Order: sequence, then C-alpha cells, then structure tokens
Amino acid sequence: MPINRICIITGLSGSGKSTALDAFEDSGFYCVDNMPVDLLPKFLELPMESNTEINGFAFVMDLREKGFPSKCQSVFNYLKENGLDFEIIFLEADKKILVQRFSQTRRHHPLTHDSSLMDGITEEKSKLESLRNISDNVIDTTNTNVHELKSIVTAIARRHIKTDLLQISILSFGFKYGLPQGIDLLMDVRFLSNPYFVAELKDFSGKDEEVRNFVLNSPETLTFMKKYTDMLDYLIPLYKREGKVYLTIAIGCTGGRHRSVAVADEIAKHIREYSAQVYVTHRDLDREKKPGS
Repeated sequence: MPINRICIITGLSGSGKSTALDAFEDSGFYCVDNMPVDLLPKFLELPMESNTEINGFAFVMDLREKGFPSKCQSVFNYLKENGLDFEIIFLEADKKILVQRFSQTRRHHPLTHDSSLMDGITEEKSKLESLRNISDNVIDTTNTNVHELKSIVTAIARRHIKTDLLQISILSFGFKYGLPQGIDLLMDVRFLSNPYFVAELKDFSGKDEEVRNFVLNSPETLTFMKKYTDMLDYLIPLYKREGKVYLTIAIGCTGGRHRSVAVADEIAKHIREYSAQVYVTHRDLDREKKPGS
C-alpha cells in the first residue's frame, strides 16, 4: 500500500497519548507505541503486503526514548526529503491535572528518577517545547475526558481516509428464542399484523415478496418505517461523530421469521443509501416453523 498517511503522536506523559493511539487503531490505522524515532525511516521502508483494511500508520514517540527531542527533527526532515507526508499531534495538559492523573494511576513519570513528579513534568514540558511548536495539532486534554479525546482524535484520523468507518449490523430475531447479545438499539415490531395467521402466507418468510408486501405496505408499517428511519438518520451521524465503530440494530418479532425479517431488510436498504458498511443477519429465520412466527 502507498505510505501516504502517517501520524506521529507525541506530547506530555499523562496527557492521553494511549487513548489517541486507540482512536487511530479503531480508525483502521496500523499503530505502534513507543516507536524509536531512529527506526521510523527503516520501518517505513519495509515491504508490506497490500491491505485495503489499513488506512495509514500512527506512531507514539516521546521521552520514554532517551534523546528523542534532539533526534526527531533530523528524522522528520529526512521523511520530508523523501516525499513522505506526516502529521504531528501533540497532547498536553495542565501540570496540576497531570500530577493528579499520575497519582490516580500510580505510574512513574519517565523523568522522575532523581526529582519530584512536578519537576519531571516541568522538565518534560521544556524539552518538548520545540516539538510542540512544529506540531500540526496541539490538543489540550486538561478538561477533556477519555471519550471526548477519542472523538477529537477520531475526527483527525478520518481526514486521512475516505471509507465509512461505522459498521452497521441489522439483526432480525424472535423474542421466543431469547434476546440477542451486544445490541445497541432494539425495536419490537410485534405490534404489526402477523403474516403467520394468514393461511396463504404462513409457510413463507420475510424474504418472500408476498410476505414483504403484506408487512411493509400496511398503513401501520408505512408510518412506523418513516418515523423509525427518520430517527436512525438523525442518530447515525451522531454515533459517527462520537467515534463509534460498530452499531448493532436488532429488530424482533415473535419467532423471527416474518415481520422482523422484512423490516430488517427494508431498514438496511434505507441505510445503504448513505452508508456502505451495512450487514444483515436473520438469526432465527431457519428455525423450525412454529405458531407465532
């Protein structure tokens, strides 16, 4: 794959670099933590198999590597001279907040071997000041929680890619066989007329045109589908903005064979008009045909 999407994450210890790296990984980037800056050019020269699932590379580099500030500029210049574009993201936070975070996590600061925590933070801030000045994005995480930071970094990651990151799964199921696990949105469509009780339809399923017409063209379903898809059209962009990677929508009826199948397929058809990664599973479609399906 072409190496044209490189992000370097750096900044103060305790400012949220691990969370930032997680956001890039969730966005389809190949991620490396604590990457020695001297090894970066050699790493990028390694032959890699073409993999459309990799949207780019993200590396965390910081003062855990001795001499990092003095070496990074020459390496970055080398990358530019060889036509490799990269973006530097610098994370920071108020000193008092960093002290509080280290106290809560009980982790060691990389520069506190012979000094206090506050002295170590002050020294780190000074050593990284020149790198901060050349960074493309400086993010202050003082008043930012983990979810907010991940949302901010995800927005940066998505500027580098064209794919729709949110994978939407539509699942039909039957309540009589139990609730599915790991769902985000649940809709019960047992209020719709049941094709099972129509003699000429009960042996068919929601995949058959006869049942689909019966379920989807009723006045109740037409009103429901308009209101429910309007709600999804409103929610899905908000989930994307929040940085959600997977969204599972479950549609249930009594047996999971007629109404939920037809409705799930129709919802998926609607969402595919603006979102490419939509997958449909009919959990109970092939179960034994029993009354109430």
